[in-house]
Formats: sequence, structure tokens, C-alpha cells
Amino acid sequence: MTPAELFLHADAALREVIDQLDPADFSSPVPQEWSQLESPTLLGILGRHAYDEAWVPDVIIGRAAADGDPFGDADLLGDDPIASYDALNDDATAAVRTGDFAETFRFTYGDYPAGEGLTHLAMYRASQAYSIAKEFGIPFHLSPELIAGMNEHVTPHADEWRQFGVFPPAIDPPADADDETRLMCALGFWKP
Repeated sequence: MTPAELFLHADAALREVIDQLDPADFSSPVPQEWSQLESPTLLGILGRHAYDEAWVPDVIIGRAAADGDPFGDADLLGDDPIASYDALNDDATAAVRTGDFAETFRFTYGDYPAGEGLTHLAMYRASQAYSIAKEFGIPFHLSPELIAGMNEHVTPHADEWRQFGVFPPAIDPPADADDETRLMCALGFWKP
């Protein structure tokens, strides 16, 4: 699986979870480690994902926030947050499907080759899809393709990225763990 394919699987997984959110839960608090906000809520996290999706078309062609942030103060969620997120997700998906990538993705935390940049974007989406679903009782499982892609592109770097604070400590998987559980344990995100 290519990093672009991994991104597309992870982005679809996050959308699958977001499309099942109950707007009545938007004011619910979420774990502090999901956000740099003082009191993060589900709507706040959805807003961060909308912002991230809005940036994908620019990031993949080499644009950076340092070049100017057209989304900084914009209300990307509007009156229908899920539909607004879906529209941004459609744009991000279409942009990645073009295959027109800059050699370097310029994130706020550093510059990375395109393949690694797509892997970073995919890892965030896959882990958030899993975590949001678990937190809010949404029936969801990572697809076998997404699990395989994460094991190919993300798991080999887990210990290295853990040192940078990307992942929490690894968790020993239960003896009867399935592939999804083993992956989430390796990344430190598994919840029973």
C-alpha cells in the first residue's frame, strides 16, 4: 500500500466515525490529550479535524501555514458541522487522488518527504477514528486494509515517534487480541 492509499483509507475511516456522531454529544468533553485546548469538547475536536482537512489540498502541494493561514479564524463547521466536515473531506480526498504531491510537506512541526507526510496525516486520522468511536460508543472497526497499511508504514516507527510524544506507551495486548487490538496496543491507543 502506498502512503497515499493509506491516507485515503484512514481519511475514509475518520469520516465513517464522524458521520455517526450524535450532535447532542458535541458539547461533551473529550480526553485532554486529544487537544491543546484547555477544555476540549467533541465539537472542538471536529473543528480541528475540519481545519486539518481544509489544509490537505495546500499541504500536499507544498504550502505551509507560514505562507499565510486562510482558515485560522474561519468557521469551517457552520450550522451543520458534520456536512461541513464531509465537504472538506471530499476536497481532501479529491486532492490526494490527483497524485500531484510536492516533494516536501511543510507542517508546523517540521518538513517531511511526501510519503512520510501522508503517513503522518493517515496515522492521526486512523488513531482518532478509533479513539472517537471508543469514547462515544460508535460501532466501528478499522478495515483490514487500513490495519495492514498502518502496520507497514506506522508501526515500524512507533517507538521512535513515541520518543517525540506522538504515541503514549505501548500496551501489552490481551492473549486473544485481534489485528486491530494488536495495532492499537502497539501505538498505545487501545481501550478495552
